[in-house]
Amino acid sequence: MKFYGMEKLSLVDFDGKITCTLFTASCNFRCPFCHNSSLVINEAHLQEVDFSEIMEYLNKRQKIVDAVCITGGEPTLHKDLKDYFKIFKDMGFITKLDTNGTNPKMLKELVSEGLVDYVAMDIKNSFTSYYKTIGTNNATLLENVKESINFLLSGKVDYEFRTTIVKELFSIDDIKEISEMIKGAKKYYLQKFVSSDNCIKMGLHEVEKEEANKYVDILKEKIPNTYLRGY
Repeated sequence: MKFYGMEKLSLVDFDGKITCTLFTASCNFRCPFCHNSSLVINEAHLQEVDFSEIMEYLNKRQKIVDAVCITGGEPTLHKDLKDYFKIFKDMGFITKLDTNGTNPKMLKELVSEGLVDYVAMDIKNSFTSYYKTIGTNNATLLENVKESINFLLSGKVDYEFRTTIVKELFSIDDIKEISEMIKGAKKYYLQKFVSSDNCIKMGLHEVEKEEANKYVDILKEKIPNTYLRGY
């Protein structure tokens, strides 16, 4: 596994923790609103961050940095992901995984082996609208997502679900379906979409705050700990 970015000190990736966030490349989704398009479709043109540089930084900052987050792209596409989490756990860091949930087998192994302390899983949309949102109609991927959702809902690891809401891709019906999909979830964030030149598709728009708050009100009926993020 290679890393193509490092955010040395993040205060927003992990609530209450000073976090070093590492970016992997490659993804099995093509979400049109993805703001890390270079990590998804232009991997060959990326500049790798040498792992020795990452280790040097973390060794120097062990008393400042609380946690290491691995994000993407989709980290669970990389077979050696566990090896890197083990390195960071052995150094004494709290660990966090960002994932789209398409590799429940690896997710379960990371949790059962005590390599991940917190998981943030993206819920891309209602199952009815999932395919149009992820840019692929691979049925196996969707079944894997469902398995990962159920695993996290079982409470074997601390977690959050999160959804980037885009005006062109979401409706009230989608939100109502999501409230049933992850009913009783520990924590759920609706994230503001921010358009940029790094998005896979141009011309998409944010959901206005008034509408986003309507979504929150609907979701809170089944998921009390639902919040807006980025608004």
